[in-house]
Parts: sequence; structure tokens; C-alpha cells
Amino acid sequence: MAKNEGQIVIKKYANRRLYNTGTSTYVTLEDLAEMVKRGEDFTVQDAKSGDDITHSVLTQIIFEQESKTGNTLLPISFLRQLITYYGDQMQMVVPSFLEHSMRAFSEQQAQMREQVNRAFGETPLGKNLQLPMQMVEDQVRRNTELFQQAMQMFSPFMNPPAAKESRKAEAKDIDELKEQLRALQNKLDNL
Repeated sequence: MAKNEGQIVIKKYANRRLYNTGTSTYVTLEDLAEMVKRGEDFTVQDAKSGDDITHSVLTQIIFEQESKTGNTLLPISFLRQLITYYGDQMQMVVPSFLEHSMRAFSEQQAQMREQVNRAFGETPLGKNLQLPMQMVEDQVRRNTELFQQAMQMFSPFMNPPAAKESRKAEAKDIDELKEQLRALQNKLDNL
């Protein structure tokens, strides 16, 4: 795919059509979603003003993906919590935290896939194993807890009793995760 100075430029016209200047073709939001999945870097510019509108277009892609599939990635509780940070002093911290969390999640997902492939290879068991999904769910839970802890660090006096209870629950969760990890290691050793 042709690129403009190392990055693909998509122009959005007033009629809402998107034009890929690298391939000289019109594209859809679905096409842009596929480009993201393939790791292609692009920017979206307003055709008239030249303004960078990549953020709003990517947000629109997420909105369409969430509404069309029925399989939402963003739980309501997460969306509500995210909305509370707009206009708050935390608004500046949240983007970098989310970016770091997603990068860490992607790296851990790749490591889990590699471990499952090493342990089970290309067998049907390895392909259909439910264990990786449990590991992903555990990681999401841990990331959510870390996010909550980080937010409490910036506002430690908002709800001290709840924070104390939260720390107790987190300690319990950590102990449970350690036990799950031991059990998982034992299963892998037995296989």
C-alpha cells in the first residue's frame, strides 16, 4: 500500500466519504478497522481544513464495533468510570495509564499464546484450550485493580474506609491469584 511520508493519509470529505490517498480509493470505517488490525499506521484529515481528525474517526470505529456485534469490549461500569474522569484532575493521567495498560495486556497476551503453543503445540487441545481465556480474564481483573489503585493514589482521602476495605480485598485477590498460578503450574507440569 502506498504511503505518504511513511504514513497513510485518509481524507474525510464533507459528504462523510473517506479517501485513502495511498491507494487512491474510497474506504469505509470497516476498512480502516481492518487496517488498524493489520498494524497499518494512518492519519485521518478533514479534506477541507486539513485538521487531524484521527481520534474522532477511531472513536467512531469503536462505537460502530460496539453497537453492531453485540460483543462489547467496554463494560458499562468502565464507560461510566471513564466519563467521570472528563474535566477531573485525573483526565491528564488516564490516557497514558490506559495506553500503558493496553500495551502490557498485548504483550502478556502474546506471551500466553507462546506458552500455550509451547505446552500443547498445534494440537486440537492447544487450539481450543479454555485456560488462556481464564488467564486473560485474570489479567483484565488485575489491570482493573491496578487502575483503581492508581486512581486512589491520586485521591487518597476521597473514601478512606472504602479504600481500606479495597486493600483487604486486593490482598485476598492476590493470594487467590497466587494459588491459581500454583495450580496452573502444577497442571502444566503434569501435562
